[in-house]
Parts: sequence; C-alpha cells; structure tokens
Amino acid sequence: MINERLFNRYNIDITKNLQIKNVCSRPYDTILIDKMGSCYACECQSWLPQSIGNLQIQSLKDIIDNSKLRKYLQSSVSDGTYRYCNEHQCSYIRLGKVGQGAVPKIKHLRLAIDDSCNLRCPSCRKSLIFHKEGSAYDLGVRLANKINEWLEDCVDPMQVHIGSDGDPFASHVYRHFMENTPIKENIKYSLLTNGLMFKDFHNKVPWVIENLKELGVSIDGASKETYEKLRLGGRWDKINENLKCMSDLKEKYNFRFILHFVVQKDNYHEMEDIIQLGKDYNADRVWLNKIEDWNVYSDFKEVNIFNATHPLHNDYKKQLQKIKPRLGFTGKAPIVEAPTLNI
Repeated sequence: MINERLFNRYNIDITKNLQIKNVCSRPYDTILIDKMGSCYACECQSWLPQSIGNLQIQSLKDIIDNSKLRKYLQSSVSDGTYRYCNEHQCSYIRLGKVGQGAVPKIKHLRLAIDDSCNLRCPSCRKSLIFHKEGSAYDLGVRLANKINEWLEDCVDPMQVHIGSDGDPFASHVYRHFMENTPIKENIKYSLLTNGLMFKDFHNKVPWVIENLKELGVSIDGASKETYEKLRLGGRWDKINENLKCMSDLKEKYNFRFILHFVVQKDNYHEMEDIIQLGKDYNADRVWLNKIEDWNVYSDFKEVNIFNATHPLHNDYKKQLQKIKPRLGFTGKAPIVEAPTLNI
C-alpha cells in the first residue's frame, strides 16, 4: 500500500510520531494532480508524496470518494503522528501552523498538469520546457478535460489553483483548461504565473479573471540586471508593464495580489527593494522564499545563501535584519512574510 522507497527518497521517517494535536485539513480538503495524472492528498506532493490514485485510469470522483489510501493517509494526521508527512519541507509543520481540522468535502483543487513555461530560470530547470503537441501535450489535454468534467458536476464551493509547475498563460494545456472550464458561480480560481504573458492573454479567459481569488507572480529580481539574470527569457520592461496591468485589474476584481521572490545568492541584496516594488504595484503580500534544490544546479551550495558556511551568509543576515521591522506589517503596504527564512 505505502511505497516506502518513495518516502526514503524524501528522507521521511514513516515510523515517527510528531505528536501534533491539531488536525491538518489538507489531506481532507485538497487534491493535487500532476502531469502524469497522479493525485495527492496535499497541496504539495513532496510534503505528502504518496499518490492516492491516477486520473488516467480512474475518475476524479472515484479517487476522492473511494481511495483507501486517501483515508489511510488522513488517519496518519488525525492520530497526531503525521508519520507520512515531510516535516523537513512542510511549512505548516515547520511554522507550527497546523490546524483547521478535518473537513467533509474537497475545497481546493491544485493543477500541476503541465510544466510548459516561456522562461528557463536556473533555479527551476536546465532548459526550456514547452509542450504544444506530442504525447505530453495530448495527456495534459485529456487530464484537463477529465478535471473539467468533474467540475461540471461540482456543486460545493471550489477553488482551482492553476500553475506552480508551468506558466498558466504560456502553457497550451492550461489555456485549453481555462477556455473550457465550466462557468459556475461556485468555482473560483487562483493563478501562479511569471507574469510576462498576462496582459496579452488574460482577456481570452475572462471568466477565470472575473472569478479570480488570488494572483501570484514569481519575480526573483527587483532590478533589470538581477531580474533578467535570474528569469532567463524575461525582460524588465515587460514584467513592469504586466505588473501595472495586474494592479489595475486588482482594483476592478478585488483579487489578492502576491509577489513571490526566491531568495538566493544573486538577489538577496534586493529583498528590501522587492518589498518596495510590491508596495508600488499595490500588492497584498510579498513572499520571501528560501531557494530549494530541484537538482538543476551542478553546485547548489554555491547559490544557497542560507548555508552558514556560504561566504555571503553573514551579509544576507545583515540584509534580513534591515527588513525585519517590515516582516508581518499589516497596514496598507504589503504583508511580508518569510516562512522559510532563518533570522
């Protein structure tokens, strides 16, 4: 039933007992679907890596209603052991923010069904990934269609998250999904995008934009030099043009607007500047995220500013102290959080 080798790969001790009193709602209210159709009972497959079913051979309804694995994983949370959860990576566990309790129905559907992107950022991938035809594209479209069929029958409030593996507007699979998603009042959306194609394509999926709850933009630089170095294929003037468009639409549709900034060697000195950029474009929040090792660097230690042995680590800590007064600020300026940063 449980793939022990999979958990070993993520350094997860499945005999542990974390003795957490609160019950995490994610194994109950969330389903994530990856590009192979595998479904997970969490918002991140590396946090709880055991698949509970596959959309290529099952319906989403069958997986949600009848998966024995899903119920089994839920029991590992309700008993407080959290034995199958990755406490090294899960931000809820690391921050002590596990809670909300078991809920009876799915509320969040997270799509990671296509990794196509118009950028080739060195922190994410080694080369450009783009599927416009072929087997990966065909599978993505089939998965999109099956998800939309399930949404057509969905009557409960639902938030569909699009992106995080690829860009929603660069991906032809995600465009197909958004162009064919059912028009229903109970379905809301959230997007994570690099932002560069938003202005050109958002008006082609008006129903999604009009019902957008949250718009996140990955932007790892607050200056032309840094941005174009870390977001390979992007242009500083283009991203600012798109950020202005997003800011204007936020005023119209009242969605939450968030900037995501992956802190690393080449941009840690712009943490304060990205906070100001968020304020300039009326963002609600700026996330400062620790760079993770996705096996794309030949030497991850060279960019990992969080390593205490890194020659720039102490300077990073000084920069972080400068912005510390703005962390958690809850005025009209952005709320800035650094959930994975150690001060």
